[in-house]
Amino acid sequence: MEVISLWEIQVARTHCRRRIASGMSDSVRAGNLLATLLLVSCCLGLTGCNRKADSLKTLHFAIRSDGPKGMDPVRVSTQYDHVATAQVYDTLLQYKYLARPLDLEPSLLAEMPTIGEDGVTWSFRLKKGVHFCDDECFPAGKGREVVTRDVFYSWKRMADLGNTPKGWWLFKATIAGFDEYRDAQNAAETFNYDAPVEGFREISDHEFQIVLTEPVTRFRWILAMPQTAIVAREAVEKYGREFPHHPVGTGPWIVEDWQPSRHLRLQRNPGYRAEVYPDEASPQDVELGLTRAAGQRLPIADRLEYRMFVQDQPMWLNFLAKRIDYSQVPAEYFNEAYIKRTQRLRASYRDEGITSQPIVLFDFIFTGFNMTDSVVGGYTPEKRALRRAISMALDIEERNDTFYNGINVVYDGMIPPGLAGHPPDGVAPNSPRGPNLERARELLVEAGYPNGEGLQELEYYSGRGSNYPEQAEMMQRQLSRLGIRLKVRLVDFSTLMEIVDNRKAQLFSFAWGSDYPDAENNLALFYGPNRPPSSNHFCYENPQYDRLYEMILTMPPSEERTKIYEQMRDIVLNDMPYVGSMARTRFYIAHKRLKNFKPSETFQNWTKYLDIEEE
Repeated sequence: MEVISLWEIQVARTHCRRRIASGMSDSVRAGNLLATLLLVSCCLGLTGCNRKADSLKTLHFAIRSDGPKGMDPVRVSTQYDHVATAQVYDTLLQYKYLARPLDLEPSLLAEMPTIGEDGVTWSFRLKKGVHFCDDECFPAGKGREVVTRDVFYSWKRMADLGNTPKGWWLFKATIAGFDEYRDAQNAAETFNYDAPVEGFREISDHEFQIVLTEPVTRFRWILAMPQTAIVAREAVEKYGREFPHHPVGTGPWIVEDWQPSRHLRLQRNPGYRAEVYPDEASPQDVELGLTRAAGQRLPIADRLEYRMFVQDQPMWLNFLAKRIDYSQVPAEYFNEAYIKRTQRLRASYRDEGITSQPIVLFDFIFTGFNMTDSVVGGYTPEKRALRRAISMALDIEERNDTFYNGINVVYDGMIPPGLAGHPPDGVAPNSPRGPNLERARELLVEAGYPNGEGLQELEYYSGRGSNYPEQAEMMQRQLSRLGIRLKVRLVDFSTLMEIVDNRKAQLFSFAWGSDYPDAENNLALFYGPNRPPSSNHFCYENPQYDRLYEMILTMPPSEERTKIYEQMRDIVLNDMPYVGSMARTRFYIAHKRLKNFKPSETFQNWTKYLDIEEE
């Protein structure tokens, strides 16, 4: 057990004074905060944070959930899965760390792929000398070199239903013969990973081609997604069911100790390929000192430790106590850390050397309906009327003001700000956005439930962390004005996703962050064939929408494509499989000892660029 220091007690006292001064809490609440810090420090015994006893450079970070349940690339689907998986596995391409707008560069490749004149033949060349980390699955425990067959094997795993893959939608109808291979092998007695795929062409151990069914605009982006990371066949076959918990990759880090729902500790991969910190940067990055490490071998730190925080308060207190190096700023602490009017970090934080970085997210926060549910699902006028009544009863602006300090962007549709297809000023035509109780009551009559009579209690699933319980209470209150009763079920995020994927949630809420900077990624959420366990969590199906989605896959960015995006957006708004939307600006704050810090939520392998300097 670790004893709390007087300095940490002073931090808690300062924190409590800030809370009281900002009008956010009373003295009882402040006392609870101090008690929480004592509990976190003494009872949980965060011994891994004793920097003086550890001469290695260790990064200490937080995950705002119960964390990943596995690190098998074909099974990852959430932001928290991506955070972990991106540390131990590599993809063919990666995002340039400092580039904004986002751009790609080679990772496992020696150069960017070349595309033939036909637009469908992509040629690749792997870097030589890239090895999987040492592991018992290899002869003599020595990791071998990555070759072409590893790429083909890794991607074939996405076709194997026995792996419970979450990302087949990335490959569906994209690579020549791949869909046929998937159907044939899943129908066979044994899935044959050695059977050929028409669009996989091996030229040599380090050269290969991928032949697409037609030019697919998003293909370059998926080459940087964790779902397409490269794994070793030896590891999958040796560890079997335990493979998600025994990652063997080529990434900058290897697992040292992992206790699910508690912590994930990683250490530098001693065999990581020769890669250095970039020197390509904007003038602002240079001014901020983000290029001072240019040319330095990656990863820079020696160790990386994540701790899981289902609740925000202990995470925030651990940041204030300098037990974690950076933190996302929870909404309930925003006014403590920032001046709301200017969104500028308060002087007391700046005086401690704390820095702030806001990131505008490609964010889609929604409340979804299970379209296969007998009560809230379906496509008849009555079913649409019920969902529209619920939408008209909910006040998203009140939710924004209460839980997000009014700084979220509220908008219609599923396409977030900054992407083609986002409606001007966030307003789409004929959107059933509330609150409009008069119209909501009329719609409830059309649905056959005047004043909510005859409508069973609806079941709503949400995460149990952060301020989600309070958000659920607000939703209950707003719907009660129509006579609609809501039963709230709060679960860990990983459990929430399992329930949604198994189509057992009637209503549910979470956020979707775009995997890449193209609204096609958000539109894929409503493509019928992407139903669970893939990305269509709503189980939404509309033939007209599906035809348009298949059309845009091959279209390059253009005004014509944007108009189709808008048409698809409005089709979904008419059917109403969800209520929304909001997009967040995520505020990150970091202690001055953390160097080279430029966070992103579109990609997650940026930990290898970070450095730590003891104060």
